[in-house]
Amino acid sequence: MISTLMLGIHAIASTFWVGGMFFALFILRPTVPGIELPPERLKLWNRVFARFFPAVWVAAIALPSSGYWQVMMDYGGFRGAGLHIHWMHGTGWLMIGLFIYLYMKPYAAFRAAVDAGEWDKARPHLETIRKIVAANSALGAISVLLGATGRLWA
Repeated sequence: MISTLMLGIHAIASTFWVGGMFFALFILRPTVPGIELPPERLKLWNRVFARFFPAVWVAAIALPSSGYWQVMMDYGGFRGAGLHIHWMHGTGWLMIGLFIYLYMKPYAAFRAAVDAGEWDKARPHLETIRKIVAANSALGAISVLLGATGRLWA
């Protein structure tokens, strides 16, 4: 019963994080240039990040927690886990590392610049955030693919 719950937590957390990044990159980002004033665009992103990033922190805790539970209880440790689990483990920690960097450096600088109304300083930080989110989206897609299909490889 607990393994089923952990699998569900893992699936929901990964869906939220990866899906949120894809939404931001492929739905929201292309529509933002339609907002006339550049400061309003930056304020919008600041509000979006302020709501999305706390939930990513929850996912960044829930994913390894639920994943380690499954590895230990369902596979008896990493020795019993398939190669796809090892790859998912690696991509997951890489994603978490990139997110921590994103949050602590470019997002902190972006938020400070927007709060101060320094639009020219905010723009390059937003571009850095976009690049990191794009990289994490690719890693997230790989992780989801591994999680969904990995057990079928053998």
